[in-house]
Amino acid sequence: MRRSGKIPFWAVPPALRGYRIEWLRHDLVAGAALFAILVPAGMAYAQAAGLPPVTGLYATVVPLLVYAAVGPSRVLVLGPDSALAPMIVAALVPLAADNEQKSVALAGLLAILIGGILLLGSVLRLGIVTGLLSKPIRLGYLNGIALLVAVSQLPTLLGISVEGSTPWEKLIAAVPKVLAGETNLTALLLGLVSLALIWVPRRLKWKVPGVLIAVVVSCIAVALLGLQERLKVTGALPQGLPAPALGGIGWADVLTLLPAAAAIALIVFVDTGTLSQSLAAAEDGRVSGNHEMAALGEANAATGLLGGFPVSASTSRTPVAVESGAKSQLTGAVGAVLVLGFMLVAPGVTEFLPATTLAAIVIAAAAAIADPAGVRRLIGMSRSETLVMLAAFLGVTILGVLPGIAVAIGLAILDFLRQAWDPYRAELVDVPGVPGYRGTTT
Repeated sequence: MRRSGKIPFWAVPPALRGYRIEWLRHDLVAGAALFAILVPAGMAYAQAAGLPPVTGLYATVVPLLVYAAVGPSRVLVLGPDSALAPMIVAALVPLAADNEQKSVALAGLLAILIGGILLLGSVLRLGIVTGLLSKPIRLGYLNGIALLVAVSQLPTLLGISVEGSTPWEKLIAAVPKVLAGETNLTALLLGLVSLALIWVPRRLKWKVPGVLIAVVVSCIAVALLGLQERLKVTGALPQGLPAPALGGIGWADVLTLLPAAAAIALIVFVDTGTLSQSLAAAEDGRVSGNHEMAALGEANAATGLLGGFPVSASTSRTPVAVESGAKSQLTGAVGAVLVLGFMLVAPGVTEFLPATTLAAIVIAAAAAIADPAGVRRLIGMSRSETLVMLAAFLGVTILGVLPGIAVAIGLAILDFLRQAWDPYRAELVDVPGVPGYRGTTT
């Protein structure tokens, strides 16, 4: 029997099904534009999660390549995310005890657990559970996380070394040092300049990402002025490819991390699902929630196995890809390959990258996920949902990210039961002199 030379449909990655050759140029250009912010963003979010900067590159490359092969969304950028950073810190700090190697191993284990939970959820078709994170809860926890992320980076922006397991402990520890005049003015000035270089292009809608401008300017300033002796720099990255880094962990760590992994998996899917469905709706399409959950699970599991940490869809890098003309997931694959090339050929470039610039990148990302306008709208619409939002915000900022979300979900369920027990009712009546019927509450 003669074999057909045609490749089976199932063997073609979703990114390439129906691919048009005229898209190639657009994907190559968009991939190059995406690369410009993948490196600094990945390193910055790794720093925010309390992990070595190079792990942020591993957590950038691996999920992009995996999702390009299995992901259902036409254009979606996966990678480290500022919203996940405090959750990762909260899960790892009690177990890692300031041991960097242990932190990396635990972060990888956490990503694998999240991947396993998402894959199981996909098999059981549990996409419906994301309804627990209603709009008020998401509004509360995102604004709470934005505050926590910004606070956690303030000591680095000020050039102060402090100890503490939570952002608030670090901030409290930094206050006496600031009052004693220990602020590193060079680091602070460079950090503020970096913030301005990030925000101004964003405000003016420049095509060149402000993050790239900030990184290039700060590296040049450090190299030309010899500032590496006066402030903390990232240093040269280790040369090589992503590799397993799971040594020193056991079943006790698995059991301890499971609750955090379940909570983070829920949030990862909700945020990714919201973004992917929004992008699909803009083109009159839709994305399978279970397929999306499975792809996220595979991307997280692979990232954890190869030295990375939990990842999600990026609300900051995905728009860069879209605005640069991306047509398919080939854009993410191109960006990933360029990052790999950077890691192999020029890892020493980061020798002059100041930590304060990475802190500025994280603070700018935190400001971007905050939504004060949404808070004002909700306050004017519903008192009960405002209380749920406030509970999520206070829970995240006071109790911690994971306990705060649990409290908010509990309150949301109670509010749902209250509304189901005593629903809003209205009776339509004929009002003399007024056309039509009018409602009266009962």
